[in-house]
Amino acid sequence: MSRFWHAVALTGYFGLFGVLLLWFAWLEPPTRAPVSLVLLLLAGPLLFPLRGLLHGRPYTHAWTSFLALFYFAAAVFSLAGPMERPWLAWLEMGFSLLLFLGAILYVRAHARERRALLERARDGGVVADSRVAGRG
Repeated sequence: MSRFWHAVALTGYFGLFGVLLLWFAWLEPPTRAPVSLVLLLLAGPLLFPLRGLLHGRPYTHAWTSFLALFYFAAAVFSLAGPMERPWLAWLEMGFSLLLFLGAILYVRAHARERRALLERARDGGVVADSRVAGRG
């Protein structure tokens, strides 16, 4: 089950990243600030958890869920004002929700699977691998 939630989190992540690039680099580039600065400030924070998300690290998924809440709030803020293309903010909101739910539920499913694997290893008398024990 954790593989499914990992895929949901990655879909939300890459969808959110793509929407931000599409929105601020091509469809509605900012007029008061350089495009590169706006992309750095809005899409840049998404680059920090990329490696951990791709490797399926639960700790990275957990704190990325907080990052997703920022993008959800930004989408709500954008929808509150007049917009030429409100569907972009709706997409940002949807992908941020996907990222949030996928990340949180991945951590939960991963912990349950790891706990079950450790219990099976303990009951069977098999020494657990260090990666199974959560160190890898």
